[in-house]
This record gives sequence, structure tokens and C-alpha cells, in this order.
Amino acid sequence: MTAEHFDVLIVGAGLSGIGAGVHLQKRCPGRTYAILEGRDAMGGTWDLFRYPGIRSDSDMYTLGYSFKPWEEPKAIADGPSILKYVQDTAREHGVDRKIRYGHQVKRASWSTQDACWTVEAEYAGNMVAMTCNFLFLCAGYYKYSEGYTPEFPGIGRFKGRIAHPQKWTEDIAYAGKKVVVIGSGATAVTLVPEMAKTAAHVTMLQRSPTYVVARPAEDDLANKLRRLLPAMLAYGITRWKRVLLQMYFFNLCRRNPARAKQLILGGVRAYLGPDYDVATHFTPRYNPWEQRLCLVPDADLFVALRKKKASVVTDRIETFTETGIRLQSGAELEADLIVTATGLNLEVLGGMEISVDGKRVDPARTFSYKGLMYSGVPNLANSFGYTNASWTLKCDLTCEYVCRLLNYMGKHGYAQCTPRLDDPAMGEAPWVDFSSGYFQRSLDKFPKQGSKAPWKMPQNYARDLMTLRFGRIDDGVLAFSNPPAPPAAKRA
Repeated sequence: MTAEHFDVLIVGAGLSGIGAGVHLQKRCPGRTYAILEGRDAMGGTWDLFRYPGIRSDSDMYTLGYSFKPWEEPKAIADGPSILKYVQDTAREHGVDRKIRYGHQVKRASWSTQDACWTVEAEYAGNMVAMTCNFLFLCAGYYKYSEGYTPEFPGIGRFKGRIAHPQKWTEDIAYAGKKVVVIGSGATAVTLVPEMAKTAAHVTMLQRSPTYVVARPAEDDLANKLRRLLPAMLAYGITRWKRVLLQMYFFNLCRRNPARAKQLILGGVRAYLGPDYDVATHFTPRYNPWEQRLCLVPDADLFVALRKKKASVVTDRIETFTETGIRLQSGAELEADLIVTATGLNLEVLGGMEISVDGKRVDPARTFSYKGLMYSGVPNLANSFGYTNASWTLKCDLTCEYVCRLLNYMGKHGYAQCTPRLDDPAMGEAPWVDFSSGYFQRSLDKFPKQGSKAPWKMPQNYARDLMTLRFGRIDDGVLAFSNPPAPPAAKRA
């Protein structure tokens, strides 16, 4: 049986994959495509995570798509609202009819002779194969099957329940109970104030602090503009306001980290008062934006701390006990429920194997071209968001670029495009410049970035906008070729 063929195969039906489908339909209307989704529902992160209070740590005016305005009052939206936004987008544009659910992509192999990919996916216990001319990976960078949990001493002794947020189920009860949340990142600062509403008490146990910034859940200017202006115009103004503020603050953190640190900690002290030990519990050892900042809407975490419904303990775990956790300081935390908000396991290329002309590709030996393609790998793009801004800002630009590239190839009759790194003096750097543990644990598996463009990722929306939306496609680094002539044509 001949494998089903598409011009483009998209892997992943989350925020990025649905956006990719809409961009393809708008900008490359003659191209056929399908979306392969390993799970049984669209939405990715926003369908997978079900823990209490699940929300974005980015505002929806930049996390939302460039083509679909966010029209809800809250700028910092909860998970169900974001999932509905993704579902509505897919349905409005007919992208939902292009999704093949339950297709877990295992491997993809490129043939230069045929100028196409053969993609193998597991479906209903069997392997199915499809072919495509271009492969667009939109599966994010973390493993959906399991989160990261360290090897805690004595964890088997605890008589209560232990839960990881990535595996949250509806039967996990915490009302009226003593809860310990291990972690200090975005998930922990989301869980603590939400669970504190009904729990007897919630303790956030952290090994080291994270920078936490409070922002209003609603953007008053955005809500006013939406009443006065057409939806897309109001959305565009608010989006650019947010982008510029993000860029300004990130650059401040890099240029003058002492000043940025003073501003952040000053905000924490204003909420918690002069007697709170901000130095111990909210002052990290690193500078702002060396790791991602944690956003708390309407200062909900600080409100829970002020009301004594929650507390923060900064210490190291000596061992789990039957009734809780004993710390290295000798203190003990009693718990009925322990939540291990200890991070993610990162995954390269969605966990799939890639080969080119029979030779398996080791992603760690490739370089990232413009933050979306890989050296020596033809006709493949990967949609990644920013680490210092909203995910979708970069994904939208990546989709635009992929469509420009496909249209350029179609216009000139090219079947193959491959980023070629021919500069022997090119320096090497990690994929991202972040000190967060979940990045550091896996960076050796990811592609590298170079010391200069187009192999260096600027993590800057304005620069990427100029490069990906307006820059030359044929830049001397992308190598283009036509398919080889078939044997019959050669004989003729």
C-alpha cells in the first residue's frame, strides 16, 4: 500500500501546532497538510496539566496568536480559558479536521533521492507510515509522559499521598489538609495560593528562592481599548505595549542586574512588609533573568502568605518520614499531601528519531539555524518559543518564516533546502543561556547555537521580526536544490 502523502506534516496539536495549521492555510493555501498528535485531544500543555490554579505565566496579549485577538478581561489567564482559546481557533479555521489523534511519531527518515520524509507513527498499537515534503515539529521541548522528580531519601516511608503536578488527577484531595509543595518555580507559585484557599495550611518548601514579580491579572488599558477600538487594533496595540515592556525589562536585567534586583525585591517587601525575611525566602543567588521570573497575578501568593494560609520554608530535605519531611536544619514539616513541583524532563525533537539518507542524526552535533532549523537536516523546522518572553511570539514568527520558505521553494522549483554550516571558525554555545535546573540537566542532548548570525539565537522579538518576516530567504547559508532526475528521464 502506498503511504499517504502530504506537502507538510505538523507534529503536535498544542498551541504551536494549531497556530502552524492556521498560518499554512492562510499563507500557503495550495499546500496539503495534516497534524499528528500523540494524545487523544488537542491543546498540548493546556490539556495535559490539570493541577489546581493552572494558568499561564505570560500575558495572553503575547501568548495569544498574532491573528486572533484575546478578548477576555484577564490578561493572565487560567488553563481552561487558554485551552478554549486554542480549541476555538482550531474550529474557526477548520484546523481541527486536519488532526490525526493517537499518532505518536517515533521516527522520520529523509531521502534525498525522493526529496521527502517518511514519518512513522504508532497508532492503535500498530505502526503507520506517511510521507511529506516538509516536516514541521511543534511538540515543544518537554516529555509529556512524566515530569522530573529527584531521588528523595526515604520517600517510600511517607504514609500520605505524593503527587506530581504533571500527573494530577481529580481524586487528589487537599481541602482541610496540611500540604507541602516542593519547589519554587512557576508551578509551585501557582499551586500554593490556589490550594491555600481550602487547605488547612500550605508550605512551599524550596531549596533556593526564585525571583517573584506581582502583576495585575487584568490590563486596564487593554480592556478600555477593546471597548473603544476594533478588536484586532486594540489587540495589536496592547500586544506591542507588552512586547516593548518585556524587552525593556529583560535588557535592564542584563545591563544593570543590581537595579533590576532592587526593583523586584522592593516589590516583594512592599507586599510582605518590613518584618518578612525577604533575604532568605525571595532573594536568589543569581541575577534576574538568568532563570525565568515567576509571575503572580494580583499578588495572590503574597496575599496567602500575609493571611498565614501559606508559608515559605527555605531548607534542604534530609529525608521523608512517615508523617512528612525532616529538613537538614532539624525542623520537621508535617503533611497529609506532598506535591513534587520539581520541574520537567526535557525531550529533544519530541522524542523521535531522525535520519538523513540512512544516517541517524544526533541533535547534539547539529547547530540551530535561526532558532528553527538544524545544520545538515533538510526540509525540517522546529517551533520553539522564547525563554525570556511569551512562547507564541517566536512560534508565530517561525510559522511565518516556514510559509515564506515553502513559497520561495515553490516559486523557484526547489525541492530541498538545507542549512549548511561551513564556517570552521564558528564558535559554539549551549542551546539556551539559562541556569535553570531543568535546562542544565538536558542541554548536552540539544542542538548548539553558534557565535554569530544566523546560528546565534538573539532571544529578541524585534530582531527576529526583522530576520524572519523580512530577511532574505536565500541568505547564502540555506542550500537549495532540485530533485534528481528520475532514471527514465536520464536515459532519454
